[in-house]
Amino acid sequence: MRNQSCAFTGHRPHKFPWKYDETDSRCIRLKTALAEQITVLMENGVTRFFSGMAEGTDCWASRAVLDLRIEHPELELHCVLPCEGQADKWKVSSQEQYQAILKQANSVEYVSREYHKNCMLDRNRRLVDSASFLLAVYNGEWRGGTAATVRYARKLGRKIIILDPASCQVSREGFE
Repeated sequence: MRNQSCAFTGHRPHKFPWKYDETDSRCIRLKTALAEQITVLMENGVTRFFSGMAEGTDCWASRAVLDLRIEHPELELHCVLPCEGQADKWKVSSQEQYQAILKQANSVEYVSREYHKNCMLDRNRRLVDSASFLLAVYNGEWRGGTAATVRYARKLGRKIIILDPASCQVSREGFE
């Protein structure tokens, strides 16, 4: 089943020039490009998608899967959360989107019930362990959770699709 699955990783809103303004044309362009990559994966047989449900990229990708699932009910969204209360300090609108996605997911799994210093890292590794593809919205920086997740996927030999958030250019690693 892993060869039919993809995990998501990517930056949170504060890393983007538009921050939390999802009406910004650059944000709309990125979300469209993200949905296009998910569609390409679906058209190539990927039916299971894994999201860590972090604010920003993860939630946008999850929403795209749920939108596609309307016409393609075979698609599954599995949410792998680092701990309970992940969204408790988010803006109300982000919390509402998060809860709406969780209600529609095929499964919701917690890496830990309580927050601890490695629960995010553990969640990211579980995502990569669960999938043969990683779709990353990644700006190339060395530090941070997205960078560590991409490095871990490389170490495991996963196929990686990197979507640059500034240019929306796509690069692929591990595809022959």
